[in-house]
Amino acid sequence: MIITAVTPFMPAAARGPSDWRGWMGQICVRLETDTGLMGYGMGGGGEAGLHVIDTVLRQCLIGVDAEPIEELWEQMYAATLPFGRKGLAIMAQSAVDLALWDLRAKSQATTVAALLGDEPKRRLPMYRTISKDADATRWLGEIEEAVAAGYTAVKIGGLGQMHPSHDADTIVAMLTSARRLIGPDVGLMADVGMRWHDVDAVIGLCQRLEEIDLSWLEEPLPADDLDGYARVTSASAVPIAGGEHEFTARGFAELMARGAHHIYQPDVCWCGGLTQLLEIYRLAQVNHVRVCPHRGSEAWSLPALQTVDPQPLAESGRPWMAWVGGGRSPSAQVEATATLGFGVDERSLEAARDLG
Repeated sequence: MIITAVTPFMPAAARGPSDWRGWMGQICVRLETDTGLMGYGMGGGGEAGLHVIDTVLRQCLIGVDAEPIEELWEQMYAATLPFGRKGLAIMAQSAVDLALWDLRAKSQATTVAALLGDEPKRRLPMYRTISKDADATRWLGEIEEAVAAGYTAVKIGGLGQMHPSHDADTIVAMLTSARRLIGPDVGLMADVGMRWHDVDAVIGLCQRLEEIDLSWLEEPLPADDLDGYARVTSASAVPIAGGEHEFTARGFAELMARGAHHIYQPDVCWCGGLTQLLEIYRLAQVNHVRVCPHRGSEAWSLPALQTVDPQPLAESGRPWMAWVGGGRSPSAQVEATATLGFGVDERSLEAARDLG
C-alpha cells in the first residue's frame, strides 16, 4: 500500500467558533494510496503545521509503504529535528500518524479499535466540562443538568481567573457548593488552565480541598514548571492532572520520572498521534499512574479508551466538532462507531476542506 499523495488542509466547521489558538488552529491531512484507500488524521499547528507537512513530512511519505507506522513515525521525528522536539512539528506529525492508522485499519477492513484489542468497548462513560465563567446560578444549573443526564463526573473550568491564595476562600466555597449539589457519588474535577505560579499557595489550597473529594485538580501550574509540579504532587492528597500540553512518549517519560502528575492527559492530536498515545499508556502502566486523554470522546482518542484504558473516562466533546464523526454522544456516554478506520465522516471532512 504505497502512499501517492499527501494533502494537508485546515478544515472549517460551518457552525464552529474560531479556534482558541487562532492562527495555530487544527489541521487535517489526507493520505492517498495506490490501492485507492485514503486515510484521514487531525492534528494542530495551523498554517505553520501545514508548512511542516508540505515541506518536510511529505518527503518522508511519498512513494513509501504506509504499513510500518512505527518506523515512519521515527523517520518523521528525525526529519523535523530543526523544528524542535515539542510543539507545532509534533502536532503536525500527529495528523499524519493518525491518517496512517486510519489506512492500516481500512486496509484490513476493520476499525482502529479492533486493531488494538479483541473486544473493544462500544459505550464509554463521559464527564462534562462546565465553564465557571458564567454566573453562579448558570453554572450550578449546568451541573444539575449534567447529573440529571447521567454524567458520572463534572469538571469545572476557569479557576485560573482566581488566585490560589487571595481567592482561596472563594474557590473552596465554590467547589463545596458543587460537591453538595452533585452528592458523593459523582466525580468532581477542577481545571486551572496553567494560570497559577505560586507553588506554596497551590499546596496550601490543595490541603483545604481534601475534604471536597476532588477526582483531580487539572493543570494548576505552567506546563514546564516540572519542579513545581513535583512539589505539589508529592505534597497533595488531591490528585494532580496534567500533560495536555506535553509531546511524545519521551516527554511523558520525563514527566513520570519527575513525578509531575498523578493523572496524565495526552491529546492524541497534539502529542504525536496514536503511536505515541499507546506508548504513553504503556509507560503509565509501568509507573502505576493513570492516563485520561484530553478530548477523549472524539474519534481519534476513542480506540485507545475502548481497548487499552483500564479506567476509561471520556471528556465530553466539542459540539461544533460533531461533524467529524467517529462516535455518537446521545446521552452521558459516548458510543463508538463500527465504521472502518477511525469511523470519521469523510464527506464532512472534504466539505470542511472546501470551506477552509
